Amino acid sequence: MPNARSANAVRLEFAPDSLVKTNLSGAAFTGDWLWVAGDEACGLDRLRRLSPTGSETLRFGEVRDFPLAELLDLPGAADEEADLEGMAVADGYLWVVGSHGLKRKNARPERSHADNAKRLAKLSLDGNRRLLACLPIEPDARGEPCLVRQAKDGRQALRLKGDAQHNLLTRALEGDPHFGPYMAIPGKDNGFDIEGLAVDGRRLLLGLRGPVLRGWSALLEVAVELRSDQLRLAPLDDSGTLIRKHFLQLEGLGVRDLHFSGDDLYILAGPTMVLNGEIRVFKWPGARPLLAANREPVRFEAALTESVSLPHGRNTNRAEAICDLPPALSGGKPSWLVLYDAPGPDRREGESTVFGDLLRHA
Repeated sequence: MPNARSANAVRLEFAPDSLVKTNLSGAAFTGDWLWVAGDEACGLDRLRRLSPTGSETLRFGEVRDFPLAELLDLPGAADEEADLEGMAVADGYLWVVGSHGLKRKNARPERSHADNAKRLAKLSLDGNRRLLACLPIEPDARGEPCLVRQAKDGRQALRLKGDAQHNLLTRALEGDPHFGPYMAIPGKDNGFDIEGLAVDGRRLLLGLRGPVLRGWSALLEVAVELRSDQLRLAPLDDSGTLIRKHFLQLEGLGVRDLHFSGDDLYILAGPTMVLNGEIRVFKWPGARPLLAANREPVRFEAALTESVSLPHGRNTNRAEAICDLPPALSGGKPSWLVLYDAPGPDRREGESTVFGDLLRHA
């Protein structure tokens, strides 16, 4: 039986060998087609809208993989996970961003105390995590949207200049008084960890799961431009500002995802560290024009409204992705698709089918 615990279930049918299956961390739509990312893969999956088979509200399947190594010259190895955490569709491109953060090995029950102490002290960086890229969307001969390295109209798949250790964003943040000290701390330890992406023209908003500083969460605003077949950071103003910082009052929670809906910015927020805690959606009314007009390099925003609190389980069902449904899929009623990391038994069917939620919003 499809997930009976949600009145608005959305069924996602993957294949046993799909790049992305369960730990979903990003979502975006192109018409009837759903793009999803997972934080343990180095690629994306595309699913088609299908007729429901049970009581679910929407069903997606006929999955197709798009490995990033076929689209970009990656900073790391082709099979090294990219930890993709944010996605957005804008102006014919699918934008993606990796967490950019370090990771720490975890203790394991079968290991000795001495071995676990060594594991807990070991930090590493997967080079593909430091990825910020735009991928052209182009219809194939059957009219199905595909990701391509180079589109017929000249658009190219591009990533922010960098290598497996650094890119232009991490270089720009190294000496930052707020975030520089956190670049050497793993993301799950309240270190630097990007988990949200929203796009407005050439300006990008990057939502940070961490660090959260004295209860203030952060968005980084950057602009990008094409130069020598790579993306570069572009000045945001005449004074040469490369990064603007926006501190948000999310009641101690970190950003898990971002998306624009009209002029409003919606922020999915949850615990910064590995905790079982509240997951909420906050609304920043009128954020798009405000951000476009803003010239302050650092600003604080406390006038956010809470839209909804989402269910979560113990070590399961952590909401990680949120995006607006196209009007044709939502019946003209503003709606979100919410997808989950570590789905529990109530959100799974077999090995390859998971369930998200369809939520109405104003």
